[in-house]
Amino acid sequence: MPITDDLRKTLSDPTPLYALAGAGDLAVEKLREVPEIAASIAADRKGAQEKATARLQEAGAKLNEAQAKVSETVNTLPTDLKALQERAQTLALQSVGRAAEFAVKAREVYDELAERGKVVVDRQRKEAADELTEIAAKAESKADVFAAEIVEPEPATAPEPADEAEAPAAKPTAKRTTPRRTTPKA
Repeated sequence: MPITDDLRKTLSDPTPLYALAGAGDLAVEKLREVPEIAASIAADRKGAQEKATARLQEAGAKLNEAQAKVSETVNTLPTDLKALQERAQTLALQSVGRAAEFAVKAREVYDELAERGKVVVDRQRKEAADELTEIAAKAESKADVFAAEIVEPEPATAPEPADEAEAPAAKPTAKRTTPRRTTPKA
């Protein structure tokens, strides 16, 4: 049953929904900033082109440096296989450590988005509840007005029969039976 309990807990957890709502809210927030950024870029277009050209030249210089370092590293690679294995193990351990760091960071971001989404969902629920309350109040007031306008006829009384023979027979009531409970003898 632990698997069933885990599955039930997973399917009833609203945290992924909250995270999705939080991510959507964050995306909307960031998209609202785009027009301002676009306007500032358009205003500084010429300056941006000059900066881009300078950065491109700078990147080219860094690429040349990186190529030189790669060439140097390739030329100085240890020829000993054991040294290469040790270096590979070290890099693998560093990668595992970084992966763990990224997993922790991803969990933090996920939790932040879930909290933000919970706020968004709660706000939407409150707005929907307020709207439904308004609609119900309007419907109730219209129903009161409509009920006041309707004149209900009084029910006509049926003449009572003069004779018992003419009186309709009373419906027989069904007899309710319950099973007997017996206690086992010891």
